[in-house]
Amino acid sequence: MALQSFLQVFFLALISFLFLYQLMRNKNGCPKSSPGIVELLLNVHRLHDWCTETLESCKGTFVLEGPRFAKMNLVATCDPANARYVMSSNFDNFPKGPEYKQMFDILGDGIFNSDMDLWKNQRIAAQGFMRHHLFHQFFLTFDSACLLVTGYDPSCLSLELPQVLFSKAMNDFGQAILYRHVRPRSFTKLQKWLNVGQEGKYKKAWKVLDDILAEYICQKRKEANKLIQELVSVDDVDLLTSYITEKESTGLKCDDKFLRDNALNMITATTDTTSTALTWFAWLVSKHPIVENKIIEELESKIPIGETKRRRLFNVDEVKNLVYLHGALCEALRLYPPAPFNHKEPVKPDMLPSGHPVHPKTKVLFSVYSMGRMKSIWREDCYEFKPERWINERGEIKHEPSYKFLSFGAGPRICLGKETSFIQIKAVASTLIYNYRIHVVEETPVVPAVSIVLHTEYGLMTRISKRWE
Repeated sequence: MALQSFLQVFFLALISFLFLYQLMRNKNGCPKSSPGIVELLLNVHRLHDWCTETLESCKGTFVLEGPRFAKMNLVATCDPANARYVMSSNFDNFPKGPEYKQMFDILGDGIFNSDMDLWKNQRIAAQGFMRHHLFHQFFLTFDSACLLVTGYDPSCLSLELPQVLFSKAMNDFGQAILYRHVRPRSFTKLQKWLNVGQEGKYKKAWKVLDDILAEYICQKRKEANKLIQELVSVDDVDLLTSYITEKESTGLKCDDKFLRDNALNMITATTDTTSTALTWFAWLVSKHPIVENKIIEELESKIPIGETKRRRLFNVDEVKNLVYLHGALCEALRLYPPAPFNHKEPVKPDMLPSGHPVHPKTKVLFSVYSMGRMKSIWREDCYEFKPERWINERGEIKHEPSYKFLSFGAGPRICLGKETSFIQIKAVASTLIYNYRIHVVEETPVVPAVSIVLHTEYGLMTRISKRWE
């Protein structure tokens, strides 16, 4: 209790200091149109919506500068021109950078954190693995991702609904990393030193992940060595086995740290993002019965005569070319992108197309969540859920440029699993919507969580009923 009281007093003192600092900056002629750190800290609990409101009032880009000790100099933007410039046109000057790697240090030297040749080599290796048919069989849940990457099933989805330490650790570190982006560095360091708060959870999560992955890697090395000694060729392999047995062909150093980092990066990439997208999609469709009926009508147009109005599963070939369903999924991803922000750092001083200068000490933060809510980009009805937005006059899918629709990133670092994600989500969403009615429990609020992955804060409490017998 004494420690908690100390932290509360420290945080209030920090807020007061930053308020006075911002007041002095404004008196010295700094632009009042840009938000201050105090305003940011007071809105952390609703960070994504606050960022959207601020960007709307600042015409898509704002600068946030704090005192030197806070190390919070950033340019926040949702301007498509800036996104195109940073992620494509001038890609080489905007790597993830050392600040990003420090923020996401738990991911080590995996593909998310790496730059230059290390990133290129890992991307090539990941592309090869993603072409494997096993990758397309296991893609949607935490359990299947762990099975795909490590070969082990944590059984999160068993009927007993057990608390799985690995899954909880993933959630805890995701939340802590987002807070690192919006709190002064001094406060984060204090929490880390005292081993409390978000940083205390982060440290515990790191140990849990390290311990479990170390056990998986040790076991996988034994299994892989046995396969090599017996000259056995196994078709259905997981990521760890693939790296261990094919290290010569990948050109990568496959020591335990490399395996740990890449396993954690791949699990992060293939679990929460997909399940989060499906959760928001299910919620939006349940709130829009006209959209729900149009999806069902489109699905029935692909079902053989005499087989409609009964329970069925949809395979990839049946749903991959559905236009209205594709539009509904794009709308869900536009309004609720699983990765709500992206972060870059310039190697050398540069000028963004919006006219904002940046330097190597500046974080360039793209709010993907806010980009989907800008009237200047998506018109006056940008807050509405309208699948028709993605359908052209000929009734075909309307493709929007990636720098306007950043849910999968853009440029050379665009998401490797974009097309696979769409196909797999369509198959699951079709089966869910066609076979069941989803009734959302109104008593539980459905709001975005403050995390690097846009979970619903309180889950999605629903009542499910059969649509057909």
